Amino acid sequence: MYNIFMDICDLKSKNVLVTGAAGFIGFHTAKRLLMTGISVAGFDNLCDYYDVSLKEARLHELESAAKPQNTSEPPVFTFIRADLADKAALEKTFNEHKPDAVIHLGAQAGVRYSIDNPDIYVRSNLVGFVNILECCRRFETKHLLYASSSSVYGSNEKQPFSVNDRTDNPISLYAATKKSNELMAYTYAHLYGIPITGMRFFTVYGPWGRPDMAPMLFMDAIYNGKPLKVFNNGDMKRDFTYVDDAVDSIVALIDKSAAMFAENIPYKLYNIGNNRPEKLLDFIALLEEYSGKKAIKEMHPLQPGDVKETYADIGELIRDTGAAPKTPLGEGLKDFVKWWIGYYA
Repeated sequence: MYNIFMDICDLKSKNVLVTGAAGFIGFHTAKRLLMTGISVAGFDNLCDYYDVSLKEARLHELESAAKPQNTSEPPVFTFIRADLADKAALEKTFNEHKPDAVIHLGAQAGVRYSIDNPDIYVRSNLVGFVNILECCRRFETKHLLYASSSSVYGSNEKQPFSVNDRTDNPISLYAATKKSNELMAYTYAHLYGIPITGMRFFTVYGPWGRPDMAPMLFMDAIYNGKPLKVFNNGDMKRDFTYVDDAVDSIVALIDKSAAMFAENIPYKLYNIGNNRPEKLLDFIALLEEYSGKKAIKEMHPLQPGDVKETYADIGELIRDTGAAPKTPLGEGLKDFVKWWIGYYA
């Protein structure tokens, strides 16, 4: 059994493993750690679910962030290209880098994609997650933080979504795998005393985003004069969360586990959101304004696995970490559009 009150506050003397380091949130998290002088081992398989060149460009940014910044001991970025389902590769990574904290952001993402491609979700999100848990147990990782999703709330009608709400009715396979992650994580925390924190992310957006997500799809359609698919005829709201605010929460949670144990089980769940749902049509209007182009809207019904509204109750996150979102939608989208035009136009 672990000493569950191990101190990991002095991160600059510790090793941090970030899975999904070439992904959207993983990249921003690894870059933040590197820019603050913390060495990072990044783990990613660079799958072709979306444009691999974007992932490679993110990795190049991380390598640049790890270069000396007027310090005698610059942070180190090490990249391991391997699959989460490859247990031997993961064990080798843990053995060589001996991470004190693991930020597990690697997974097969996408609600709609899971309907037609279930096998990859089982491999990455279930088998891969068990491998992470087993490595954390075997190598006595001091804190595991992992990505869950707002999709676990399914079609819950109570708003805002609270971490105390029931989440046993997922409406997509992706959501079901994330709910399964939460159950497995709780079990490992209970059985082995591994400090584990789950993070339910709400529609994170920003520079270097995922091309399969609405902000990138919308921007591509608007800028290039292509029809923009608007589901549920635009009658949707999302708790759009700027990526820097999401990373603020992740970093704040790294060394907070010991103070937040419930019933002597070192496990905690948080919503990572903006606590302010925005109308989808307002979101599109801001993209039009900042890009100087008009959208060609194509209205469609609600898609299987989608929900009409997401809205995060982040009271517990603010209480425990003080990490409150601070980026207004307009400001975040202005930065996103500027990056998108610079990268793609």
